[in-house]
Formats: sequence, C-alpha cells, structure tokens
Amino acid sequence: MSKLPEFSDENLLVGVATSDDAAVYRVTDELAMIQTVDFFTPVVDDPYVFGQIAAANALSDAYAMGGAPRVALNVVGFPGCLDPSVLGDIMAGGADKVKEAGAILIGGHSIQTEEPIYGLCVSGFVHPGRIWRNFGARPGDALILTKQIGSGIVNTAVKGGLASEEAAAEAIRVMSSLNRRAKEALEALPVHACTDVTGFGLLGHAMEMAEASDVTLCLDTGRIPMIAEALDYASMGLVPAGAYRNRGYYLGQVDVGGTPESVMDVLFDPQTSGGLLVSLDGELADQAMERLADAGLDTAAAVIGHVAERGEKHIRLH
Repeated sequence: MSKLPEFSDENLLVGVATSDDAAVYRVTDELAMIQTVDFFTPVVDDPYVFGQIAAANALSDAYAMGGAPRVALNVVGFPGCLDPSVLGDIMAGGADKVKEAGAILIGGHSIQTEEPIYGLCVSGFVHPGRIWRNFGARPGDALILTKQIGSGIVNTAVKGGLASEEAAAEAIRVMSSLNRRAKEALEALPVHACTDVTGFGLLGHAMEMAEASDVTLCLDTGRIPMIAEALDYASMGLVPAGAYRNRGYYLGQVDVGGTPESVMDVLFDPQTSGGLLVSLDGELADQAMERLADAGLDTAAAVIGHVAERGEKHIRLH
C-alpha cells in the first residue's frame, strides 16, 4: 500500500485515510455514490448459501455508510474441475440477496482459480450530509450491536464435525442476513459512528472506531450477543487462526479486566457478514432498540456498552 500514490479530489468524501467500510464520492449536493468490493472463498459447503453469505457481506458496506446498495457486479473465481452447476448455485444465492436488498445485478467478471471465490462490487447512494463514518463516537454514547458474534468459531466447529445443527443453522442465519433492516431502523436517528463487524472481530473494529474517535469504548461482555454454543466451542479450543492474529494485533489496547480467555476468543473471532456496531447518543438507546425490535430483525441486537473519555486503553471490558 505504501507504493500507491495519494489521490485527492474535493468530491471524495470518504477515502482510504480512515480505513472506512467503503468509499463515498459526491455527485451532487444531494447525492453521493458509495463504492465497495468484497469477495472470499467458501465458508459453508452449500454453494447457494455461500452465494447468499458472500453477497450479504459485500452489500453490508453500503449499509455501514448509512446508504443503500443500488447496483452490483459479480466477482467470480472458479476451478475448471468443478461442475458449472455449482457456480450457477453460488451466483443464484448472490442474486437473491441482491434482489432482497432492492438492488440490481448487471453482470460481472470471472477467472479460473484453484478454489471458488465469490463476491460483489457494489455501488450505492447516500445523501452527502447523512454519511455514517467509522469515527465520531462521543463520550456518553451508547454502543449497539445488531448481530450476535461467533460465526468464525462455529464454522471451525462445523469443519471439525463438532457443531450442533442448531449452532450451524444460527451461524448461517446470521451470516446470510442483510443489515438493511437495522440500517433503515436507525437512519432517522443521529448516528455518530458506525462500522460493520467483519474480519477484525468485534474488538478489532471497536478498536478502529475508538482510536479514530479518540475515545475509550467500554464493553459489557455479559450483554454482547453470541451465537449458540460459540463460547463452548471456544472453550474447547475450536478457534480460527484469524482470532489469534486479531488478538496479537489489538490486545495491547484492551483493558481485559477479568474477562475469561474463552470470552476473549469470541470477542476477537473474525466474523463473516457481521452486524453493525453503532454509536449514538445514550439518551436515544431505548428508542433505537425499540426501532430495531419493530424492524423484525432475524438476528440479536443489544446495547453492549458505552463511550467514555479517552483513557489509558482504547477498549475497556467489564
């Protein structure tokens, strides 16, 4: 990345400087374009479900910016040794999620690879004055998470043949769920900061928000929703390598208190198509939760903590 030139444009409202979820470019005083791309290898065996999850993950970046996806392009890598019907099922799953998002799929690009890769390049829209950024959290804010965490750990248990049907089904439901309803439920409120929780885990993305906002995020570990049995699997050592990488990178800025190791594993667990982490005025927390309840989410949303003045560490667990 250090070899890339810097680009500047007065209409670039969000670029790479803050490591936000997507770029935002102003088209007019009333309209800005969101641009993002995301793709990965399969996290589940079912090709249709994999397509759904990968699409939901890519579309999520638009919601995390406070906008809505409108146009999508397929990004595909596929081995020549597999039946083409598998690719058809993957793209069908993605197409159905694009439809559910109210966007349109207009083509894409494919190459031959050693293992399947699928995702989307997504364009969306947002009002220039209503962009949600991954910084701007203020002391006194409440922190809301709109999906339960632990999908990486559960997927590891699935690969080992140790996950229950209930836990595996919940992980799929969480990963394939769009963040559309959560975003639409909260967009009428003054959101100070927002990001979606993905590969860096809850603590990694919380750390990015805290550091950029120059505050400390105080998280109540007992209120953080987790996928069924994720904590049990973490206690058994069924933890993906990405969780250890996240821990090694971010742990120095976390006051862990008396948090058990298994809970830490879940908090650092890399998520696929995770929920929104939202910071808004603490006095609006009850209203926000009522709106989320009325939206009929098929995931677990909760107030998981609050924002405090900058302390010795950027994250404090209790």
